Amino acid sequence: MTGERVTDVPVVSLAGVDKDFALPGGATMTALTGIDLDLRRGEFVSLIGPSGCGKSTLLRLIGDLTQPSAGVVTVNGKPAPQARLDRDYGMVFQAPVLFDWRTVEENVRLPLELTGQERTARDARVAEMLELVELPDFARHYPYQLSGGMQQRVAIARALTFSPAILLMDEPFGALDEMTRERMNSEVLRIWEQTGITVVFVTHSIPEAVFLSSRVVVMSARPGRITRIVEVDLPRPRGVETRESRRYFEMVTQVREALRSGEGSGTSDDSLASIERAEAEGLTG
Repeated sequence: MTGERVTDVPVVSLAGVDKDFALPGGATMTALTGIDLDLRRGEFVSLIGPSGCGKSTLLRLIGDLTQPSAGVVTVNGKPAPQARLDRDYGMVFQAPVLFDWRTVEENVRLPLELTGQERTARDARVAEMLELVELPDFARHYPYQLSGGMQQRVAIARALTFSPAILLMDEPFGALDEMTRERMNSEVLRIWEQTGITVVFVTHSIPEAVFLSSRVVVMSARPGRITRIVEVDLPRPRGVETRESRRYFEMVTQVREALRSGEGSGTSDDSLASIERAEAEGLTG
């Protein structure tokens, strides 16, 4: 399956969303303000903006890993908490978060084990997911025996075991070298095209956002606002020739200029980034 399969039906809708964080001493930091965004089913949407602008916070609001201070988040026509309970999400972080003492297939199988799925069904699903990420020959390997890119493919396979409607990806390739990152970009596009899933992808890389996306959501410095949404009209399927095309460079320039135009407002610092990391590690509520 190649090309766009986007429908006009929103799979995610955020209306009037604000997010504040409580700071020591009773102070409050506004991370996001006035977020209105609809994501269509089957889209690949990237969130990009300065460090600490709230990209990861916005992703976590969609995934119900944190709750809005104001506004409404709707996923698959239901409140975000219900969508989480219904396993409408899969999540992939920058670190693969694999268990070193479990093999590749055991790591992918873990969510199915925790929900008590019947063994034959879960084994079949694990085999299907390993085929999808092209790692069936590494099923009995341990994480330390894999490259960084391969470990992220295991994390993607695990996130897709429940056939979620939405895959949330928080800078999943940020720690990889440039060549591996480009290969992983092509891999995640192949998986997206085969599954028809909606992907929301946080990145600091303008070229990565343009190469992957149907749309790029550009955010301002803190407090994070959506300053522009760039429609990416590059043809699919995308490959090496895409990165060498004139239109690709034009789109990269367009996103870069959108980011620059939003630099004049807000505050770019590491405070929110630190809070986001703490939330990801379960250190804050």
